[in-house]
Amino acid sequence: MTSTVPALGTRTAEGSALQAVLLDMDGTLVDTEGFWWDVEVEIFARLGHALDDSWRHVVVGGPMTRSAGFLIEATGADIELAELTVLLNQGFEDRIDRALPLMPGAARLLAELSEYEIPTALVSASHRRIIDRVLTSLGPQHFALSVAGDEVPRTKPHPDPYLTAAAGLGVDPARCAVVEDTATGVAAAESAGCHVVVVPSVAPIAPAVRRTVVGSLEEVDLAFLRGLITD
Repeated sequence: MTSTVPALGTRTAEGSALQAVLLDMDGTLVDTEGFWWDVEVEIFARLGHALDDSWRHVVVGGPMTRSAGFLIEATGADIELAELTVLLNQGFEDRIDRALPLMPGAARLLAELSEYEIPTALVSASHRRIIDRVLTSLGPQHFALSVAGDEVPRTKPHPDPYLTAAAGLGVDPARCAVVEDTATGVAAAESAGCHVVVVPSVAPIAPAVRRTVVGSLEEVDLAFLRGLITD
């Protein structure tokens, strides 16, 4: 999904060099990280296996192949990776068809970025079929482009998704603010050279150089993001 990208190369505010905002989806804009875990628990229960709650931190935020592969190996379940991937996507789609709650502050932030014509991309480890369904609720008009986990050679925690998004927008990754919720996503964004704003969803994440941790998106607005990236 693409749309016209505003002209770049000028400061978005005095002293600010922000060129674009790149946003994760699950757990960042939409309150769905718990959906994935619930679906995984249900599917493995049907296969006769109980998932250990401590595994949730292992599977959150990463590519489905990694998460599904880990759960198959950990449980010894008699199911192929390709079959499990289909079941997970179907189960998740059923969940979001019933309800798709936005994270607090998400709608307001997206509206503000659109109002000021800040180039914005949705960057997710979820597959394209999932992203397109979520975009109908988020509002596709808010995003110049989106990058799905099954569209890049390597998804998070590798930098490829964020490098792809920056290239698609024609911007310098170092001039991009990324908003993420998991350690996997943070690793991807930082490897790409971006400044990261973290709203932890499942496990705590500590602040670091070029990494700012906040309690919710209610604390994040355009002025905040502009203040992170300066000459």
